Amino acid sequence: MQRHVISKWAKTEALLHHESIKPYIPKTVPMTSGNLREMLEQLRMVYVKPDRGTYGGGVMRVEMAGGVERPLYRYQLNERIRTYRTFAALYRNVRRSAGRRRYLAQKGIHLQTYNKRRFDLRVMVQQNLQKNWETTGIIGRVAHPRKIVTNFHNGGKLVPAETLLGACAGSSEKAQKTLGKLEKLGVEVGEALHKHYPGLREIGLDVGLDGELKPWILEVNTKPDPYIFRRLANKGIFARIIRYANAYGRVT
Repeated sequence: MQRHVISKWAKTEALLHHESIKPYIPKTVPMTSGNLREMLEQLRMVYVKPDRGTYGGGVMRVEMAGGVERPLYRYQLNERIRTYRTFAALYRNVRRSAGRRRYLAQKGIHLQTYNKRRFDLRVMVQQNLQKNWETTGIIGRVAHPRKIVTNFHNGGKLVPAETLLGACAGSSEKAQKTLGKLEKLGVEVGEALHKHYPGLREIGLDVGLDGELKPWILEVNTKPDPYIFRRLANKGIFARIIRYANAYGRVT
């Protein structure tokens, strides 16, 4: 049975079948000229990402500024920002950066920040020894100050989720409530994807929080890196992750 699902679009389509999860998925469509233009006019900020890719490679942030009469378009890939006067010029260069790879366009979320740097959260979810889905760890990823992605392998910094939520939630009670919501969401997504792909044993949710602390599922990984959790002070979290992984025979 299939243990890994590479296509981001396939995973998104599977989750959209579940009404309880759909509200947490930002609008995501295959990237075409028409789709990108429409999303920019509606949302002003869109992330475009390869359908197949890891570590945030190839992800671009595309924005539309100015008014309808004199719009200004820009996009950022890695640390470089490019600006264009016309959508045609923007799309031509975005497409050139994308190459022949299939890309998706996703609603841009204005993420919470920590020390003026955007962050998201990796939620590790696994089948436990009883083969029930369980959220086994949550860790924060703070973006490099000049980059748009938060991935540790792309210059991001790992920070305990409690530290990040404590700084932006306003109270420890609200921070704990948000963590509980993330744990529950992780289990729901694990159970939902398992219905479509029965071979799955683990997933890693990349979840962004907007200004209201609403969680948004930015991406789901079916072969998440467990070793980032080794950096947490609570060593029991990593030990449990590895214990479960060994039980279902994780292939590294």
